[in-house]
Amino acid sequence: MPVIDIHNHFVPHSWPDLSARFGGDWPWMKHLDAQHAMMMFGEREFRPVTSALWDPAKRIEDMDRDQIDIQVISATPVLFAYGRQPEQAAECARIFNDAAREICAHNPDRLKSLAQVPLQDTDLACHEISRAMKDGHLGVQIGNHVGDRDLDDEGILTVLQHCAEVGAAVLAHPWDMNSTVRNQRYMLQWLVDMPAETELSILSLILSGAFERLPKNLRLCFAHGGGSFPYLLGRIDNAWKHRDIVRRDCPNLPSSYVDRFYVDSAVFDDGALRLLVDVMGEEQVMFGTDYPFPLGEQTMGALVRNSQYLTAQQKDRVLGSNAVNWLGL
Repeated sequence: MPVIDIHNHFVPHSWPDLSARFGGDWPWMKHLDAQHAMMMFGEREFRPVTSALWDPAKRIEDMDRDQIDIQVISATPVLFAYGRQPEQAAECARIFNDAAREICAHNPDRLKSLAQVPLQDTDLACHEISRAMKDGHLGVQIGNHVGDRDLDDEGILTVLQHCAEVGAAVLAHPWDMNSTVRNQRYMLQWLVDMPAETELSILSLILSGAFERLPKNLRLCFAHGGGSFPYLLGRIDNAWKHRDIVRRDCPNLPSSYVDRFYVDSAVFDDGALRLLVDVMGEEQVMFGTDYPFPLGEQTMGALVRNSQYLTAQQKDRVLGSNAVNWLGL
């Protein structure tokens, strides 16, 4: 069974000047040398990055080093463009989806891709999903919300239903965390707000009753180990049992829905991984690294391979066979 990393990111080496085309501040790459660049947002420095994001040869080298057979690449979420005009976001999606396929063409047996879509517009999103699947993508990566619209929004539910119809795997990735005075230090937006965003998204589908309306063949995964959800599920079940406002739209105990979605293994602690597999079930956890960012797993696969708690069968499922099912391979 191949080892498949379902959560890692790419950024193209370059792309058309979106600010010149559409006006306003858009992301672009300020290259510092052959291996290093600064990802810019207008004139603001957003994130230092390395060539592992855009150079498939470097990516394959790192995969070989850590014995990773396949990576399923997806764009870094800052490229989503959900706050732009839908037609602009649709063109942006086409640019980066085509760039993903170019990277994968370097070694199509080992590099696969998830597309991005203009999620703020249901029709345009569904059209791009269909186009991307025909072009070789295995599914889509979506942000966990569009402004104030959570995943139980009618338009987003239609997109998820379309994904089920065309066989597209869906990776829901947290993004666009609220910036406050209190979370500006120490990467607290990423350390506190990002896990909370993921839990909020999962609960938006469970507590709203949206899972009752979504087809069971929808293959949906939440990044970063489901955020804080698996570790607070007891609290959620307790609230559902004792507060009618929690169970108003949710007909079943929240913990009964864990078989409706996957999570990745990017939790960075063996005890946390053990709890994750116990809560979600060994068939619902897939290997993900968040490569090549500093908050990702630096030795890819080490957490699962070296786990003192997981059985050999569980390790095999997390490292590969669950992803084969999720991707529909």
